Amino acid sequence: MRRMIGILLSIVVVAALAVAPASAADRLTATFSLSGTTGKYVVSNPGSSSVSGWTLVFELPAGVTASNAQNATLSQNGTKVTLRPQFYIDTIRSGGNTEPYSPTFSLSSAAQPTSCLLNGANCDGTGEAPPEAAGVIATYSIEGSRAKFVVANNSSETVNGWSVVFDLPEGVTASGGDNGSVTQSGRTVTLSPAYYNTTIGAGRTTEPYSPTFTVSRSGAEPTSCRVNDVRCDGAADAPPAAPGKLTSPVKTTKTVSLAWEAAKPGSLPITAYEVYNGDKLATTVPETNATVTGLTPNTDYTFTVKSRDRKGNLSAASEALTVKTNNPADDTEAPSVPGGLHSTGKDSVTVKLAWNASTDNKQVANYDVLVNGQVATTVIGTSTTVAGLSPSTEYTFTVRARDMYDNLSGVSTAVKVTTDDVMGDGYAKVGYFVQWGIYGRQYFVKNLDTTGNAKRLTHINYAFGNIDPQNLTCLQGVTKGTTKDPQDPSQGDGAGDAEADYGRAMTAAESVDGKADGGREALRGNFNQLKKLKAKYPNLKVLISIGGWTYSKYFSDVSKTDASRKKFVKSCLDTYIKGNLPSYNGAGGQGAAAGIFDGIDLDWEWPGAEGHPGNHIGADDKKNNTLLIKEFREQLDALTKETGNRYLLSAFTPADPAKIEAGWELAEVAKYMDIFNIQGYDFHGSGSDDSWEPKRTGHAGNLYTDKDDPYSFHFSVENAVKPYLDAGVSPRKLTIGLAYYGRGWKEVSDGGKSGEWQDANGAAPGQFAEEAGTRGYSNLLASVPNCKIIHDEQAVATSCFTGDKGQWWSFDDPWSIGKKVEWLKSKGLLGAMIWEMSGDPGVLTKTLSDGLGG
Repeated sequence: MRRMIGILLSIVVVAALAVAPASAADRLTATFSLSGTTGKYVVSNPGSSSVSGWTLVFELPAGVTASNAQNATLSQNGTKVTLRPQFYIDTIRSGGNTEPYSPTFSLSSAAQPTSCLLNGANCDGTGEAPPEAAGVIATYSIEGSRAKFVVANNSSETVNGWSVVFDLPEGVTASGGDNGSVTQSGRTVTLSPAYYNTTIGAGRTTEPYSPTFTVSRSGAEPTSCRVNDVRCDGAADAPPAAPGKLTSPVKTTKTVSLAWEAAKPGSLPITAYEVYNGDKLATTVPETNATVTGLTPNTDYTFTVKSRDRKGNLSAASEALTVKTNNPADDTEAPSVPGGLHSTGKDSVTVKLAWNASTDNKQVANYDVLVNGQVATTVIGTSTTVAGLSPSTEYTFTVRARDMYDNLSGVSTAVKVTTDDVMGDGYAKVGYFVQWGIYGRQYFVKNLDTTGNAKRLTHINYAFGNIDPQNLTCLQGVTKGTTKDPQDPSQGDGAGDAEADYGRAMTAAESVDGKADGGREALRGNFNQLKKLKAKYPNLKVLISIGGWTYSKYFSDVSKTDASRKKFVKSCLDTYIKGNLPSYNGAGGQGAAAGIFDGIDLDWEWPGAEGHPGNHIGADDKKNNTLLIKEFREQLDALTKETGNRYLLSAFTPADPAKIEAGWELAEVAKYMDIFNIQGYDFHGSGSDDSWEPKRTGHAGNLYTDKDDPYSFHFSVENAVKPYLDAGVSPRKLTIGLAYYGRGWKEVSDGGKSGEWQDANGAAPGQFAEEAGTRGYSNLLASVPNCKIIHDEQAVATSCFTGDKGQWWSFDDPWSIGKKVEWLKSKGLLGAMIWEMSGDPGVLTKTLSDGLGG
């Protein structure tokens, strides 16, 4: 055994020294031999340089199967068999061969291969050699349901960081990564390395530590594969084939309907088809049919179609089809009105419709489907699915018929349909997790699990992402703290914590699954822990929250123009939804955070109104806020067409009617938003610099107006929600905010009301020195002695008081949360939002979850 280990080590050393691939003239060859039903391939290197990385593909006669491979992995698809070497024979020295460890395998019957390719060339060395793959390549193999990728570096320089992105067949899932991690979004899987195989030296591979994982269907092969955004085999992208058999099933005086056969994909899946009218793009559709509108009657047009893949590569054009539009003088009689319009199904973003066919003296050409009086789509048949709708929204649908001469019928009887909300019949429980909680609070993603809260929540909002002050894009990849002065107008400029996000190596004690980071993974920190948490709780949704009190300064700038909005939104989706993180301390890279975030939460505090000192405020913020939200929705929906996953869009929205009036077109933004997280706290309080309301106590989150409230405007949760309902926003888009912390004052007079609405002298000592007047719920109960709990039944507000000239605190507890849950259910609201999770040892979220169910 010791001699065998020595041999293997010597082979690995040879692999480490091999840097030069074989040339076409002296490439590898393979010789087959058969002994009974045992086949064997000896692979030889006649060249002058060692060769690393080889794959052998051979065909067997129909009905013959291969199995039980030795010194190699084997997979069979039909008659094609693929052999990939074990690491100790992956490199073959100059003049050497694979003996005595050549691959062998069992055959179901004695048979000779009918063809053989080695690295894409004939196994006997004849014929032209394929071009050599440069850079990093990745080779896939599978035995049963256990799959593996060997990543090889064919370049002359060390590669630091890699990821493999591949598509699996429909319905196949990947899980359980070893020597790496897998994240799946729809059919697309991202494979990221472990810390110890992130770096690949020149001429080396990931063997013997190549990543493996389990697929749900035995023998499943990827339908496409890319490593560091190039093809896994190192070859140039093959574009999709051209669509075939372009026809026009129907035409009118102003429209031409086209249909074609689906094109064969190239290197990547086809995501769309581009329809051309002459040399001009007429429309882009995901299906294999389209209707071109706006044409001139009695005129010849020539159409072609090109297929487009996920990366934007276009096929050649289909064969051209010339169609002449009809002459309107040939018919002036309109078709009958379509009847029987009804909905056959719906979800949160689509409605299915069907109707009875119209009749016409000549022929009905197609039907316009109108949504709220506007044409949404034109179809040939008598059914369709209207997509791109907003959850919890009522739509009015009608249909009208068009004949071949563009005579239009009247519109059908309308049918109204309300889309489902994002929670179905359940309730949303949205908890904010703060990036910085891992420091002074010592609150990790793992704590969400150990407190039992992860299984109770439906959404986690990760706070916060910042805006780059120079580029006006989503900011990541920096570790820069905020200034100590909360009144500094530049406090948050350029600030961020990539270390906490994805650079910090978590210990086993800090990790959701009890496994420590090694310190060299492409993804570490909170992001990796969120990934692990989602793996444990697959129904949990995670959103990135952008902005917040300190990071909202540049929202006005990014929303100012169409170009700036498009640039900003694209950068945010690229960074967080696609997961393309900037390089930071060996972490990050293409797709490193893919699959973690399920949507975007916007925390602009506040459009058109004052917020943090120095925030930019523009006269058009209200309008531009709507346009920014619309841009997020449109780009998220466009990404859905590529991935098949729908992405959530929510926002933290104000309780103050003045701030709503200044910055929120509620009815308009409701068309694009999934969830409004309404501020239900901080109605009153005192800050660390004795700003805000230092001289008088007040409820921070009362449900109803307190009859003793001395202020001119009476804040309450009920009053916060009212403007949204009055604007027509569906209650099933609204959550109310709960505070898992308290606001406190010092030197408070009793006033006969146990400190409520009484004189004070500034903020009480906080949980942290820089946060006077604020304590997390669990810290408040443990650290403020002799604080008597008081439940205000009339206002539904909890406070505690240490006695005359002592401290008075306002906060939510299980009693007030239970009352608020009863109220939100009575109003038909979507659920509750929490700021923020570190204050709860488990009792508050349990109360919320028990009240809402689940």
